[in-house]
Amino acid sequence: MTQTLSAPMNPADLPTRTKVFAFVLMCVGFFMATLDIQIVASSLRDIGGGLSASQDELSWVQTSYLIAEIIVIPMSGWLTRVFSTRWLFAFSSLGFTITSMLCGLAWDINSMIVFRALQGALGAAMIPTVFTTAFVLFPGRQRLIASTTIGALASLAPTVGPVIGGWITSQWSWHWLFYLNLIPGIFVTVLVPKFVRVDEADVSLLKRGDYLGIVLMSVFLGCLEYVLEEGPRKNWFGDDVIVLCTWASAVCGFLFLIHAFTAKEPIVDLKALAVRNFGIGSLLSFITGIGIFCTVFLTPVFLARVRGFDSLQIGLALLSVGCFQLIALVVYSTLARWINLRVLMVFGLVCFGVGCYLYVPLTSQWGWQQLLLPQALRGIGQQFCIAPIVTMALGSLPPSRLRSASGLFNLMRNLGGAIGIAVASTMLNDRLNFHYERLDEHLSTGRPVVESLLQQQGAHLAAIGGDAINAASAGLGLLHSVLMREALVLTFSDAFLAVALCFVVAVISVAFSRPFGFGAPPPDAH
Repeated sequence: MTQTLSAPMNPADLPTRTKVFAFVLMCVGFFMATLDIQIVASSLRDIGGGLSASQDELSWVQTSYLIAEIIVIPMSGWLTRVFSTRWLFAFSSLGFTITSMLCGLAWDINSMIVFRALQGALGAAMIPTVFTTAFVLFPGRQRLIASTTIGALASLAPTVGPVIGGWITSQWSWHWLFYLNLIPGIFVTVLVPKFVRVDEADVSLLKRGDYLGIVLMSVFLGCLEYVLEEGPRKNWFGDDVIVLCTWASAVCGFLFLIHAFTAKEPIVDLKALAVRNFGIGSLLSFITGIGIFCTVFLTPVFLARVRGFDSLQIGLALLSVGCFQLIALVVYSTLARWINLRVLMVFGLVCFGVGCYLYVPLTSQWGWQQLLLPQALRGIGQQFCIAPIVTMALGSLPPSRLRSASGLFNLMRNLGGAIGIAVASTMLNDRLNFHYERLDEHLSTGRPVVESLLQQQGAHLAAIGGDAINAASAGLGLLHSVLMREALVLTFSDAFLAVALCFVVAVISVAFSRPFGFGAPPPDAH
């Protein structure tokens, strides 16, 4: 039977092998798009050297990608209805692949930022589309396997991104961080139109699209992400551009909320948040986004600034998270058949929170051995909580609302990460000054311990350089560097504690959720 673009086949009638292969294809694209958020995290120094970029400019290698992705993800539901899942996904994969190649060929930092923004925008549709397709293709217990797979990939990709990136950069060069996408990208682009047939295209929707909502949402989210990313580096409201973007985000955000609740067919179905399990699931997605992205941000920065690790050493130190996630995936898949998903979700949230809390006794000597237990609990926790959250949130809605709601659900995770990283960056600036001043109060020159340390350092440096006056000044410089290092360690400890406290809110919120998973009532059609 020959099928046209409309693909009027019922997804439930597709052979099981076809559905599985289609799902696997989409998971490959989903993993690539999610992986590329953090794959550059441990290699920014190398990219900066290759493109002659400053530290502030380098931050935009990640920021431009996130801003574009956050803007497009909520629109994916409407775009899917217009172009159909297979053609939107294929076009998204093609655009992502081409811009990945362009990122590898970037000749300066400005071209890199432009190409990264295009990469994030064109690849963003692959992320929420997978969630929707899984709930359309698979019924019953097959849906559990699908949601487990998506949950594993969603939490694994940001975690292993710096690991893979550090290894690739050390073995070849940073260009291969982007060339890595070419072969799987072409593979997905070619095969998705043939095997992914779950819905029909309706280009007539272009005539009545919610373009006002798209503009308001884009300005709101784009300016918000800019403020969150650049605020810590530009002293927040001491910068005119930050103030302007804050006002633009606030005004457009307010107008967007009014529009979303009053428009007949809004670009994002915010009313879905009134469904209890979807609302709580979105909150949990926000909190787990904070946990995943903040820990992936803080740990490499700690290892680079305090321990002086290079990209490969950072990647190896973070490897244990991914290893324990893979182990937990096998265990979770087995337990999910017999144990209530809400119990597994609470276990995962507790493990995740405790894992973050175990970072609090941080010292300047921590390496992969000391990070092993916190990262093991974090890896196990991510695997045990993400998949049930997906099932709870999206399983509470009827198929007619899944497309728009899936974009909102994924947006919450990325927003959680963006806000969490902004707060963590602010803490690294403000709390560093606080801890330095507190430590400095205990280092008066009259204290015997301080005098003894300065004399030892001065004698050692004088013996090496032969200049007692300069040796004394150098001794004071060394004392300052030690003081700064310890203040920085205490600051990182504060940031990890703040992340851990977020999971207290997460665990409490689960108590208000309704039963979900097998044996739960079907979702309300309204």
